[in-house]
Amino acid sequence: MTDKPTLPGAMPNAYVPGQGHLPPEDQALVSRRQQALGPAYRLFYETPVHLVRGEGVWLYDKDGQAYLDTYNNVASVGHCHPRVVEAMTRQAGLFASHTRYLHEGILSYAERLLSYFPQELAHVMFTCTGSEANDLAFRIARAHTGGTGFIVTENAYHGVTHAIAGMSPSLGVGVPLGEHIRTIPAPDPLRMTGDLAQSFAAEVQKAIDDLTRHGIKPAALIVDTVFSSDGVYADPPGFLAAAVQAIHRAGGLFIADEVQPGFGRTGETMWGFQRHGITPDMVSLGKPMGNGYPIAGLVMRPEVIAAFGAKARYFNTFGGNAVAAATANAVLDVIEDEGLMQNAATVGALFRDGLADLATRHSALGPIRAAGLFLGAEIVRNGDPLAADATRTARIVNHLREGGVLISATGPRANVLKIRPPLVFSADNVAFFLDRLEAALQAG
Repeated sequence: MTDKPTLPGAMPNAYVPGQGHLPPEDQALVSRRQQALGPAYRLFYETPVHLVRGEGVWLYDKDGQAYLDTYNNVASVGHCHPRVVEAMTRQAGLFASHTRYLHEGILSYAERLLSYFPQELAHVMFTCTGSEANDLAFRIARAHTGGTGFIVTENAYHGVTHAIAGMSPSLGVGVPLGEHIRTIPAPDPLRMTGDLAQSFAAEVQKAIDDLTRHGIKPAALIVDTVFSSDGVYADPPGFLAAAVQAIHRAGGLFIADEVQPGFGRTGETMWGFQRHGITPDMVSLGKPMGNGYPIAGLVMRPEVIAAFGAKARYFNTFGGNAVAAATANAVLDVIEDEGLMQNAATVGALFRDGLADLATRHSALGPIRAAGLFLGAEIVRNGDPLAADATRTARIVNHLREGGVLISATGPRANVLKIRPPLVFSADNVAFFLDRLEAALQAG
């Protein structure tokens, strides 16, 4: 017996008001949240965590309790990294404005950022969030191709604007898919038969054929290049190439969503798409770009923006402002100077091996998938890789929270431990995590 897929959007690790064991002062905060913020916000964990500060890979609650952060990829180079904080505050004290004035900071950062990409990707436009970056990609793809059809995976998350929420099935049945959106299965080697590259490309082709049959011209295929919300599918390297060829044959574009896997997290390469030996038409960036400061962007081939740029002005009051540029530049400094991409590869391999070792002793720990410091570990019943156990996954997530480790779950069956710690994670941090995870597995 297997868990039925959860309704996407039924957040797998959400606090239910009235449950848990919150002290009175935190329960009062929950009540204030409900009163001030309304019903759409969610908190993590059966008993939410009241955090007050962070440093490196650790977060601290109001009582000084430390929690190992293995989930928050926003602070990609560590919480409150002093070099990033200094760059941010220094620029904020000098000048902060938008991109309609000449300023060297944004140009220096843009040129440096583009140097990490294939030379075909020669333009970058700045936004505040990954959602905005994907929304801009949506507009540009329609202008360039004349098409309106978009293809996404079945449990994808790409953002929260009106158009992009409609391309994010993981938000749930309460957020309807947009017009002309088609979904395809994630590239799950356990559930796709035959060669994974050809099987996934065949699903893309089916979606293209269905769009065409309904008189809809394909505009783009967009994927998160590690399929993080689908359950983390990174291997084998290269499997995405055939799917990209399929959308190109149909006259559509390929958009690589690098908001989560980008900036060295996969260890082997700076960007997830590079593991597949492909060059996208557009690449969206976000969360880790400013280590918590809101900066995001869209990198693209010049020919893709030509039609859009000839007809439309683009302006974003805060996207690419001088403080954002200085902050994001400091993030690149830290990634380079501290060797964080190599650290992601080295520590990520250690992490993966440690999880595999645990799996030999605990049948509940099923398939493990990883690329650098982006890992997914399935929780299953009786060692059956197809028997998802969402209920036990929730217990493990909350047991880890009580043991001082912050993590969450993902995937259409809500049974995949989603592990994406700051890139400064160490071997000692891995050992701490594995010790706490084993205790959670033993607890049942």
